[in-house]
Amino acid sequence: MDFLRPATWEEALAAKAEHPSAVPIAGGTDVMVEINFDHRRPAYLMDLNRIGELYEWETGDDTVRLGASVPYARIMERLRAELPGLALASHTVASPQIRNRGGVGGNLGTASPAGDAHPALLAAGAEVEAASVRGSRMIPIDDFYTGVKRNALAPDELIRAVHVKKADGPQQYAKVGTRNAMVIAVCAFGLALHPGTRTVRTGIGSAAPTPVRATVAEEFLNAALEEGGLWDNGEIIPPSVARQFAQLCSAACNPIDDVRGTADYRRHAVGVLARRTLMWTWESYRGTARTTKGAA
Repeated sequence: MDFLRPATWEEALAAKAEHPSAVPIAGGTDVMVEINFDHRRPAYLMDLNRIGELYEWETGDDTVRLGASVPYARIMERLRAELPGLALASHTVASPQIRNRGGVGGNLGTASPAGDAHPALLAAGAEVEAASVRGSRMIPIDDFYTGVKRNALAPDELIRAVHVKKADGPQQYAKVGTRNAMVIAVCAFGLALHPGTRTVRTGIGSAAPTPVRATVAEEFLNAALEEGGLWDNGEIIPPSVARQFAQLCSAACNPIDDVRGTADYRRHAVGVLARRTLMWTWESYRGTARTTKGAA
């Protein structure tokens, strides 16, 4: 195994173009596990730790540009207001040591259906900034996951950053695991309310071959909120609507039986998480709406 250690982003892209099979490593929280268990033995390993720009983020008017190597701990500490769903997901990642090393870019590169960041990124409607010596392009998160641990990156591309819209409404994230820390998700669920467009987006992890959205459930809930005038009146979501939303989220899953849980349990758990996160986010939205009306 040869070890590549570029000092700049341009050197990294050139090295990736010359060695398309090179596996990038920054935090190493996924790659080193696979290497240590001899699940992967790449011919080239590319260390990106000397490239400082990958650890930086920029907050614009509407979007946060998050460098691929920004650690989860920084997201929790510095971007909780702008990216609440991703910050909540970051809290569930492994241990403090791993949260100080691992970043969203690694989660995306590995593309495991159990990756903790994926449901939050799907719910927020993120875009992945991919680059090569040929140039840069933006990949919508909905198009990024192409199969089990496969993504839309070309062989010569690296993830430079993730662009996430700043939250314009409440967001939530919940995860089921066999214990509270250092655990791979049995299933996970992200939900984001987007009052600006009067839409809801979801993200489901560890319950299908790839991270997925429950698009039918979203369409149902979007229609129910609009027909009931709930975005404007801030009334409680009817229990029947919440139940149907949960059932449709469960139906969006395509899980397997494994050592962490059965397919039936995963479907059930996703439905429970969907109903709970819906209630949490809507209560937060209602509270904000009441405060705004009171101020007016």
